[in-house]
Amino acid sequence: TDDQRWDSLGHVGDARLRTPNLDALAADGVRFDNAFVTTAICAASRASILTGQYEGTHGFTFGTPPLADAHVAISYPTLLRDAGYRTGFVGKFGITTAKGATARMFDVFEPIGGPPAGTPGPDGVLRHRCDHTADRALAFLHGCSPDQPWCLSVSFHEPHADDNDPRQYVWPSAFDLLYEGVDFAPPATMDPAFFAALPEFLRTSESRVRFGWRFDEPAKYQRMVRGYHRLIAAVDANVGRLREARRRRGMTDDTVIVFTSDNGYFLGERGFADKWYAYEPSIRVPLLVVDPRAPRSRRGVRCAAMALNVALAPPLLAFAGLAAPPAQQGASLLPLLAGEQPAEWRRSFFYEHRFVHARIPRSEGLRTERFTYLRWIDRAPVVEELYAHVADFEQVHDLAGDPAHAAPLA
Repeated sequence: TDDQRWDSLGHVGDARLRTPNLDALAADGVRFDNAFVTTAICAASRASILTGQYEGTHGFTFGTPPLADAHVAISYPTLLRDAGYRTGFVGKFGITTAKGATARMFDVFEPIGGPPAGTPGPDGVLRHRCDHTADRALAFLHGCSPDQPWCLSVSFHEPHADDNDPRQYVWPSAFDLLYEGVDFAPPATMDPAFFAALPEFLRTSESRVRFGWRFDEPAKYQRMVRGYHRLIAAVDANVGRLREARRRRGMTDDTVIVFTSDNGYFLGERGFADKWYAYEPSIRVPLLVVDPRAPRSRRGVRCAAMALNVALAPPLLAFAGLAAPPAQQGASLLPLLAGEQPAEWRRSFFYEHRFVHARIPRSEGLRTERFTYLRWIDRAPVVEELYAHVADFEQVHDLAGDPAHAAPLA
């Protein structure tokens, strides 16, 4: 999915959220409680998911040259296709590649864009983009043969806002009444006093501009947050369609399902909208993995170990019996899926956001099991922040100027 927070699923804590099919995935597999992206923007993160590489290695984000062929060559779809898999992609691609690159990665490549409710189906009736994406994914499944293994990547636009539409969140009409009467509590850090204490360059950033599009009035806040969750419910319903098609086609016993998002999302935290920065709502994502071959003891399991977007390509290759190439930088999640506790498993990760934009300040940082460190690299002198996110999950108290935390800051 696109822009989906880690806590936007019913099984994570808010039982009011209607995500029965994704909740069922969590019950059938392993749920990663500490899954993160290494860059919180769709272009760079999607390239990291494909290649298993950090943005600083693959070099792709908005405004850069296309993803280089050397990185396409070590992407999981290219390697699976070279190994004899039928590979497909349906939905929002979000990556620019050189001519011929997508044909190297995918046997079936169907990028889907356009307005959320404007794609005619086979009967001429307009289909919501979310439903249309699932329609094309189903068509891929129907074209699969029992004689050839396959890998399908389905990339829903939802719940990303339609930035140029004043409604922002445009859901299928079947969900018009969902969450009516439900009030979502604004986050504590949406308090104007908290926002007023932020540095001026953040108070005038694009995150604040988009906050004005979505969250700056109480009634608007409720309307927008309901819309955001309605779109997730629409994705959930289509995940159910895909799982049912898998069952009807006899694919249940040998098909691994991985569900995640390209980044998290601010729903008003810190007075912001969208993502981009190394705070928890922006970098933490859902991650569910269902392997039907796993023993029953590995069903409905929660894993606390860190899992990154760069760590998805290696296990996708390993499921097919392929070794990850040395150029991939993420460690395979297979030991964690098996219930092992590797002694050398990561306890921190490097965060970077290199996109050049007048109102999105560039940053980098380090997220450890205890601390979140970030620095705004274009400020002179560089501005640093430090949070002890275990004790201060909302990241209210910046410890960078606290003498008692000089050692961890250093």
